[in-house]
Amino acid sequence: MNRKLKVVLAQLNPTVGDFKSNFLQAKETIQAAERDLADLVIFPELFITGYPPEDLIFESNFIPQNMRLVEELALLTGETVAIIGAVHHDGKDTYNSAAILQNGKILYWAHKSLLPTYDVFDEWRYFKPGRDNKPISVETRSSGSVKLGVHICEDLWDTKIGYKIIDRLATAGAELLINISASPFHAKKDVERLDLIQAKVRKFHLPYIYLNLVGGQDELVFDGGSIVVDHAANLVHFGPKFEAAVITIELPLDAPVQTPIFLPGKTKEQEVFDGLVFGLGEYFRKTGHHDAVLGLSGGIDSALTAVIAREALGSDHVLGVSMPSKYSTQHSRDDARILAENLGIRYIQLPISEPFDAFGAVFTTNFGKPLVGLAEENLQARIRGNILMALSNRDGSLLLTTGNKTEVALGYCTLYGDTSGGLAVISDLGKTLVYSVARYFNERKGRDIIPEHCITKPPSAELRPDQVDPFDYDIVSPLVDQIIEEQLSYKALVAKGYSPELVKKIMGLICHSEYKRRQLPPGIRVTRRAFGVGRRMPIVNKYCAYDSDYKI
Repeated sequence: MNRKLKVVLAQLNPTVGDFKSNFLQAKETIQAAERDLADLVIFPELFITGYPPEDLIFESNFIPQNMRLVEELALLTGETVAIIGAVHHDGKDTYNSAAILQNGKILYWAHKSLLPTYDVFDEWRYFKPGRDNKPISVETRSSGSVKLGVHICEDLWDTKIGYKIIDRLATAGAELLINISASPFHAKKDVERLDLIQAKVRKFHLPYIYLNLVGGQDELVFDGGSIVVDHAANLVHFGPKFEAAVITIELPLDAPVQTPIFLPGKTKEQEVFDGLVFGLGEYFRKTGHHDAVLGLSGGIDSALTAVIAREALGSDHVLGVSMPSKYSTQHSRDDARILAENLGIRYIQLPISEPFDAFGAVFTTNFGKPLVGLAEENLQARIRGNILMALSNRDGSLLLTTGNKTEVALGYCTLYGDTSGGLAVISDLGKTLVYSVARYFNERKGRDIIPEHCITKPPSAELRPDQVDPFDYDIVSPLVDQIIEEQLSYKALVAKGYSPELVKKIMGLICHSEYKRRQLPPGIRVTRRAFGVGRRMPIVNKYCAYDSDYKI
């Protein structure tokens, strides 16, 4: 036999809570698939509601409205089978589900079996796990009756879990495995997904369709990159990254494809950069913002943030503001101006000497002595934050925060100063990754748009004479990444060669800076573990990881 299916992969971009837009996207795609005589049209996880809907689930009309729209979509279907993610309430329990629609009816609700509660996920708060999912037999135009093994996102990630719904579907007679997903992006995640899929295919010799969401939602980026594998584990199709697409393919059910394809070879830097540009653009589009403002210090962090903003929004929609003080070096002023010129963005210079002197006079008059030390340094950062927020209010623009992950981890930032803003663009990039992504961008453009001096000069906040950052980032930045992203223990880090004193110092700074992170704007997640919703630590916290072996 040589059965094939004509499959429409609807790798689309819904918006959480935008029922009208999500419904219209689905309606138009289903109707086009019907006209094209497709066998299947497949949408991502929770497409009707958008993902993740979070506590909107508890709004009284949210679930009923989403179910009414599924019923309306069902009425639009003919012989083409539509599979779409939605919330299902069966009168008692609520499920994260896939609705299977055909000939004007809802044929079946496939319930998600594995509900993630780690990192950015909290699905046990909203849903009951499905335990009744089974293959559903549908009649197709091309190949007659076909049994579909429909499952959802986390159901694929079962290597350390005893309940394996894919295995159950396969052994119960499924002929095609279909996973509808809303899997957030981090660098190199495509490889992980494909490895898991091919392992299942090699085990059961069944073709596999993995249909992933695309779009940005708050801190999360969904990258698409849908995957289709034939029954011999050959990669048949790889969807575009960071791009909505509706693609029609022919998938053989019981024969290998003649010309398999391979995952595109992209560097971590390229994936991270593209993810940040896409995530920033999505955040602006879905929140209704058009223009961005940010401070340009002449340093590498603000330079990379400006580059990402320009790539996402266009040069006319980005305003860079240089705010030199008496401690700012001439080369930093020049680097900020040259960067703005290279990017073609709007640029102004607003020195802070006058408001700084005015603040200083208030303290001298009332307390008999001027501000000195940390108070004087942080005052400069807060004056800059106020200027930028005033410009944001004046223009209706969104202020971009420019701090990196290493600084955020260590608390090397000023509350209500350089932490002011609406989006922390590079807060999930460690300092060393900031440098490598900046170099990648210059190589991509074929010239030094980010001035070379921004990359090579010692980093400095320039808040006092001859100041440089108090960390060796070549050592500290990877150490922070291993603590946050890899969650390595004190013993493991010392065993890797880090000095015990340094590990204790860095772990202590991370712990004691939680109160600052709790007040930061959301950041775009591009690594395996970011600060924000995926990492919930108490502010009041006397636990020290490096003392965890202490015997009471």
